[in-house]
Amino acid sequence: MSTDPISILSTVPAIALGHYPTPVEELNGLRAALGGGPRLIVKRDDSIGFAFGGNKVRKLELVCAQALNEGADTLITAGGVQSNHARVTAAVAARHGLHCLLVANGVPPDKPTANALLDKLLGAEVHYVKSREDRSPTMASAAARLVSAGRRPYVIPVGASTPLGALGYVRAVGELVGQVTPPDVIIHASSSGGTQAGLVAGCRLYTQRTQVIGVSADDSAESLLQTIATLITGIETILKLAPGSLSNGPSVEVEDGFCGDGY
Repeated sequence: MSTDPISILSTVPAIALGHYPTPVEELNGLRAALGGGPRLIVKRDDSIGFAFGGNKVRKLELVCAQALNEGADTLITAGGVQSNHARVTAAVAARHGLHCLLVANGVPPDKPTANALLDKLLGAEVHYVKSREDRSPTMASAAARLVSAGRRPYVIPVGASTPLGALGYVRAVGELVGQVTPPDVIIHASSSGGTQAGLVAGCRLYTQRTQVIGVSADDSAESLLQTIATLITGIETILKLAPGSLSNGPSVEVEDGFCGDGY
Protein backbone atom coordinates (compact mmCIF):
# COMPACT_ATOMS: atom_id res chain seq x y z
CA MET A 1 0.00 0.00 0.00
CA SER A 2 1.41 3.39 -1.03
CA THR A 3 2.31 5.93 1.62
CA ASP A 4 2.78 8.72 -0.93
CA PRO A 5 0.13 11.36 -0.15
CA ILE A 6 -0.51 12.20 -3.80
CA SER A 7 -1.04 8.51 -4.59
CA ILE A 8 -3.37 8.20 -1.60
CA LEU A 9 -5.27 11.28 -2.80
CA SER A 10 -5.90 9.59 -6.15
CA THR A 11 -7.63 6.67 -4.40
CA VAL A 12 -10.14 8.73 -2.39
CA PRO A 13 -13.63 7.98 -3.79
CA ALA A 14 -15.34 10.82 -5.66
CA ILE A 15 -18.46 11.07 -7.77
CA ALA A 16 -18.18 12.64 -11.23
CA LEU A 17 -19.91 16.01 -11.40
CA GLY A 18 -17.65 18.68 -12.89
CA HIS A 19 -15.88 19.09 -16.21
CA TYR A 20 -12.11 19.07 -15.73
CA PRO A 21 -9.61 20.50 -16.10
CA THR A 22 -11.17 23.93 -15.83
CA PRO A 23 -9.40 26.44 -18.07
CA VAL A 24 -6.74 28.93 -17.05
CA GLU A 25 -6.86 32.37 -18.68
CA GLU A 26 -4.36 35.22 -18.79
CA LEU A 27 -5.73 38.55 -17.53
CA ASN A 28 -3.66 40.67 -19.88
CA GLY A 29 -6.16 43.51 -20.04
CA LEU A 30 -6.33 43.85 -16.26
CA ARG A 31 -2.57 43.62 -16.02
CA ALA A 32 -2.19 46.44 -18.53
CA ALA A 33 -4.82 48.55 -16.75
CA LEU A 34 -2.83 48.19 -13.54
CA GLY A 35 0.30 49.45 -15.25
CA GLY A 36 2.01 46.13 -15.86
CA GLY A 37 3.49 44.22 -12.99
CA PRO A 38 3.22 40.52 -12.26
CA ARG A 39 1.55 38.01 -14.53
CA LEU A 40 -2.14 37.58 -13.66
CA ILE A 41 -4.11 34.42 -14.41
CA VAL A 42 -7.54 33.16 -13.39
CA LYS A 43 -8.50 29.53 -12.84
CA ARG A 44 -12.00 29.33 -14.33
CA ASP A 45 -13.77 27.15 -11.79
CA ASP A 46 -16.94 28.96 -12.78
CA SER A 47 -16.71 26.66 -15.83
CA ILE A 48 -17.01 23.46 -13.80
CA GLY A 49 -20.49 23.09 -15.22
CA PHE A 50 -22.58 21.15 -12.71
CA ALA A 51 -25.47 23.31 -11.46
CA PHE A 52 -23.32 26.44 -11.92
CA GLY A 53 -21.66 25.23 -8.74
CA GLY A 54 -18.14 26.64 -8.91
CA ASN A 55 -15.95 25.64 -5.99
CA LYS A 56 -18.83 23.86 -4.23
CA VAL A 57 -18.68 21.06 -6.78
CA ARG A 58 -15.10 19.99 -6.09
CA LYS A 59 -15.88 19.55 -2.38
CA LEU A 60 -19.23 17.84 -2.84
CA GLU A 61 -17.76 15.29 -5.25
CA LEU A 62 -15.86 13.74 -2.34
CA VAL A 63 -18.32 14.33 0.49
CA CYS A 64 -21.29 12.97 -1.45
CA ALA A 65 -19.28 9.94 -2.57
CA GLN A 66 -18.91 9.07 1.10
CA ALA A 67 -22.64 9.65 1.64
CA LEU A 68 -23.52 7.26 -1.19
CA ASN A 69 -20.98 4.68 -0.01
CA GLU A 70 -22.63 4.77 3.42
CA GLY A 71 -26.05 4.16 1.88
CA ALA A 72 -27.51 7.57 2.66
CA ASP A 73 -30.99 8.32 1.36
CA THR A 74 -31.09 11.97 2.49
CA LEU A 75 -28.58 14.80 2.29
CA ILE A 76 -28.86 17.47 4.98
CA THR A 77 -26.98 20.75 4.80
CA ALA A 78 -27.35 24.43 5.62
CA GLY A 79 -26.66 27.94 4.43
CA GLY A 80 -28.31 31.27 3.86
CA VAL A 81 -31.63 31.58 2.06
CA GLN A 82 -29.76 32.12 -1.24
CA SER A 83 -26.90 29.71 -0.50
CA ASN A 84 -25.03 28.43 -3.54
CA HIS A 85 -23.76 25.45 -1.55
CA ALA A 86 -27.31 24.49 -0.58
CA ARG A 87 -28.47 24.74 -4.19
CA VAL A 88 -25.66 22.54 -5.47
CA THR A 89 -26.28 19.98 -2.72
CA ALA A 90 -29.93 19.87 -3.76
CA ALA A 91 -28.82 19.31 -7.36
CA VAL A 92 -26.53 16.42 -6.34
CA ALA A 93 -29.40 14.86 -4.39
CA ALA A 94 -31.74 15.19 -7.36
CA ARG A 95 -29.21 13.60 -9.72
CA HIS A 96 -28.69 10.63 -7.42
CA GLY A 97 -32.30 10.12 -6.39
CA LEU A 98 -31.82 11.27 -2.80
CA HIS A 99 -34.01 13.44 -0.62
CA CYS A 100 -32.50 16.79 0.36
CA LEU A 101 -33.25 18.76 3.51
CA LEU A 102 -31.88 22.29 3.69
CA VAL A 103 -31.65 24.45 6.81
CA ALA A 104 -31.68 28.11 5.77
CA ASN A 105 -31.05 31.01 8.11
CA GLY A 106 -33.08 34.05 7.19
CA VAL A 107 -36.61 35.14 6.42
CA PRO A 108 -38.68 32.73 4.29
CA PRO A 109 -39.33 34.51 0.99
CA ASP A 110 -42.94 35.25 0.09
CA LYS A 111 -42.11 34.33 -3.49
CA PRO A 112 -38.94 32.26 -3.91
CA THR A 113 -36.49 33.59 -6.47
CA ALA A 114 -32.95 32.73 -7.60
CA ASN A 115 -31.40 29.94 -5.51
CA ALA A 116 -34.43 29.67 -3.24
CA LEU A 117 -36.56 28.96 -6.31
CA LEU A 118 -34.03 26.47 -7.67
CA ASP A 119 -33.99 24.65 -4.32
CA LYS A 120 -37.75 24.23 -4.65
CA LEU A 121 -37.57 23.10 -8.28
CA LEU A 122 -34.92 20.53 -7.31
CA GLY A 123 -37.29 19.06 -4.76
CA ALA A 124 -35.49 20.13 -1.59
CA GLU A 125 -37.30 20.40 1.73
CA VAL A 126 -36.34 23.72 3.35
CA HIS A 127 -36.47 24.49 7.07
CA TYR A 128 -35.95 28.14 8.04
CA VAL A 129 -34.16 29.27 11.21
CA LYS A 130 -33.44 32.72 12.59
CA SER A 131 -29.66 32.72 12.85
CA ARG A 132 -26.47 31.01 11.72
CA GLU A 133 -26.08 29.60 15.23
CA ASP A 134 -29.37 27.72 14.85
CA ARG A 135 -28.25 25.80 11.78
CA SER A 136 -26.10 23.03 13.25
CA PRO A 137 -28.51 22.03 16.05
CA THR A 138 -31.40 22.07 13.58
CA MET A 139 -29.50 19.79 11.19
CA ALA A 140 -28.67 17.44 14.07
CA SER A 141 -32.28 17.26 15.26
CA ALA A 142 -33.54 16.71 11.71
CA ALA A 143 -31.04 13.87 11.25
CA ALA A 144 -32.09 12.27 14.55
CA ARG A 145 -35.75 12.49 13.55
CA LEU A 146 -35.04 10.82 10.21
CA VAL A 147 -33.02 8.04 11.83
CA SER A 148 -35.93 7.37 14.19
CA ALA A 149 -38.15 7.03 11.12
CA GLY A 150 -35.83 4.44 9.59
CA ARG A 151 -34.11 6.78 7.15
CA ARG A 152 -30.37 7.16 6.50
CA PRO A 153 -29.45 10.84 6.57
CA TYR A 154 -25.99 12.23 5.89
CA VAL A 155 -25.21 15.66 7.34
CA ILE A 156 -22.95 17.93 5.28
CA PRO A 157 -21.54 20.91 7.21
CA VAL A 158 -21.90 24.38 5.73
CA GLY A 159 -19.88 24.65 2.53
CA ALA A 160 -18.96 20.94 2.66
CA SER A 161 -15.93 22.27 4.52
CA THR A 162 -14.65 19.08 6.09
CA PRO A 163 -11.17 17.59 5.66
CA LEU A 164 -12.66 15.23 3.07
CA GLY A 165 -14.35 18.05 1.17
CA ALA A 166 -11.20 20.17 1.31
CA LEU A 167 -9.37 17.45 -0.62
CA GLY A 168 -11.26 18.74 -3.65
CA TYR A 169 -8.97 21.76 -3.66
CA VAL A 170 -5.88 19.72 -2.96
CA ARG A 171 -6.78 17.98 -6.22
CA ALA A 172 -7.40 21.37 -7.86
CA VAL A 173 -3.83 22.45 -7.12
CA GLY A 174 -2.56 19.28 -8.78
CA GLU A 175 -4.67 20.19 -11.79
CA LEU A 176 -3.40 23.77 -11.82
CA VAL A 177 0.31 22.89 -11.73
CA GLY A 178 -0.28 20.66 -14.74
CA GLN A 179 -1.47 23.71 -16.66
CA VAL A 180 0.86 26.56 -15.66
CA THR A 181 4.06 27.23 -13.76
CA PRO A 182 3.15 27.24 -10.05
CA PRO A 183 2.07 30.77 -9.15
CA ASP A 184 3.67 32.84 -6.40
CA VAL A 185 0.30 33.73 -4.88
CA ILE A 186 -3.28 32.43 -5.10
CA ILE A 187 -6.03 34.87 -4.06
CA HIS A 188 -9.59 33.66 -3.62
CA ALA A 189 -12.80 34.21 -1.67
CA SER A 190 -12.89 32.39 1.67
CA SER A 191 -15.85 31.71 3.95
CA SER A 192 -16.26 28.27 5.54
CA GLY A 193 -12.55 27.51 5.14
CA GLY A 194 -12.60 24.30 3.12
CA THR A 195 -11.45 25.77 -0.17
CA GLN A 196 -8.58 27.66 1.45
CA ALA A 197 -7.50 24.67 3.56
CA GLY A 198 -7.40 22.53 0.44
CA LEU A 199 -5.47 25.13 -1.53
CA VAL A 200 -2.92 25.55 1.27
CA ALA A 201 -2.45 21.80 1.67
CA GLY A 202 -2.27 21.33 -2.09
CA CYS A 203 0.33 24.06 -2.53
CA ARG A 204 2.46 22.54 0.21
CA LEU A 205 2.24 19.15 -1.47
CA TYR A 206 2.74 20.25 -5.07
CA THR A 207 4.65 23.55 -5.13
CA GLN A 208 6.32 24.27 -1.76
CA ARG A 209 6.28 27.96 -2.61
CA THR A 210 2.81 29.32 -3.38
CA GLN A 211 1.18 31.58 -0.81
CA VAL A 212 -2.61 31.40 -0.43
CA ILE A 213 -4.52 34.55 0.53
CA GLY A 214 -8.22 34.17 1.31
CA VAL A 215 -10.50 37.21 1.23
CA SER A 216 -13.10 36.56 3.90
CA ALA A 217 -16.75 36.87 2.97
CA ASP A 218 -18.13 36.90 6.49
CA ASP A 219 -15.78 35.88 9.29
CA SER A 220 -12.83 37.34 11.16
CA ALA A 221 -9.32 36.41 10.07
CA GLU A 222 -8.59 34.93 13.50
CA SER A 223 -11.61 32.62 13.41
CA LEU A 224 -11.09 31.56 9.81
CA LEU A 225 -7.39 30.82 10.33
CA GLN A 226 -8.29 28.53 13.23
CA THR A 227 -10.80 26.70 11.05
CA ILE A 228 -8.25 26.31 8.25
CA ALA A 229 -5.62 24.93 10.63
CA THR A 230 -8.08 22.35 11.97
CA LEU A 231 -9.05 21.27 8.46
CA ILE A 232 -5.41 20.92 7.41
CA THR A 233 -4.80 18.64 10.40
CA GLY A 234 -7.68 16.49 9.16
CA ILE A 235 -6.23 16.44 5.65
CA GLU A 236 -2.94 15.17 7.07
CA THR A 237 -4.83 12.30 8.71
CA ILE A 238 -6.60 11.29 5.49
CA LEU A 239 -3.36 11.40 3.50
CA LYS A 240 -1.53 9.44 6.23
CA LEU A 241 0.91 12.27 6.90
CA ALA A 242 2.54 12.92 10.24
CA PRO A 243 0.96 15.76 12.24
CA GLY A 244 2.43 19.06 11.14
CA SER A 245 3.64 17.74 7.79
CA LEU A 246 1.64 20.40 5.96
CA SER A 247 2.65 23.23 8.29
CA ASN A 248 5.80 24.14 6.37
CA GLY A 249 5.55 26.72 3.63
CA PRO A 250 4.51 30.33 3.06
CA SER A 251 2.26 31.79 5.74
CA VAL A 252 -1.50 31.45 5.38
CA GLU A 253 -3.27 34.79 5.16
CA VAL A 254 -6.89 35.89 5.49
CA GLU A 255 -7.92 39.42 4.55
CA ASP A 256 -11.08 40.34 6.49
CA GLY A 257 -11.14 44.06 5.74
CA PHE A 258 -13.90 43.71 3.17
CA CYS A 259 -16.48 42.06 5.47
CA GLY A 260 -19.69 44.01 5.90
CA ASP A 261 -22.83 43.55 7.95
CA GLY A 262 -24.15 40.77 5.71
CA TYR A 263 -22.78 37.88 3.70
